[in-house]
Amino acid sequence: MNSNNLTFDEKGYIPAIVQDAVSKEVLTLAYMNEESLQKTIETKETWFFSRSRQELWHKGETSGNIQKVEDIRYDCDADSLVVLVHPAGPACHTGSYSCFTSSLLGEEVPEKQPDRFAIINELEQIIAQREAEMPEGAYTTYLFTEGVDKILKKVGEEASEVIIASKNRDPEELKWETADLLYHLLVLLREQKLPLDDVLDVLGQRHKK
Repeated sequence: MNSNNLTFDEKGYIPAIVQDAVSKEVLTLAYMNEESLQKTIETKETWFFSRSRQELWHKGETSGNIQKVEDIRYDCDADSLVVLVHPAGPACHTGSYSCFTSSLLGEEVPEKQPDRFAIINELEQIIAQREAEMPEGAYTTYLFTEGVDKILKKVGEEASEVIIASKNRDPEELKWETADLLYHLLVLLREQKLPLDDVLDVLGQRHKK
């Protein structure tokens, strides 16, 4: 299917939900017309159409927070898009990683069934947010600033600490060192732009064999 088969509204717009390709966090909702969609496809960077200014705009052109496009998906009615991106910085004009930072429900959100792996999902999103916003003083910011060699060194150190704790038969030490290792592995995956979902898919494929 090509863009000619998509359904634009009566004003020539189609909504585009922008999602982090790695963390799966929804970053923003914008609109495209045929020209901005074509530019997005050609440049592999997001282009939108400003309904208020009535002009095309290239995300990150002035801020530097460009969004590299991995994929563009359309829904069953072909009238809305999901754009999977690798953001080079915050998506929101406020400087936030995502535009969706406020809740209408607040503390009234109903309790969900506990998810023992929820913290992994939350941590993956927080690490993605840190990389986008680079808040001063944050340890994750320090790791991304230092680069892959520093991150790899920490992964190696924490793996060694896990081994030592295991050899010492020290469960208290082991749980803390394992947590440190998991955190640094998630930072490494983010730096490498490899979604955790891809790792989980490999585990699933192996389980089926």
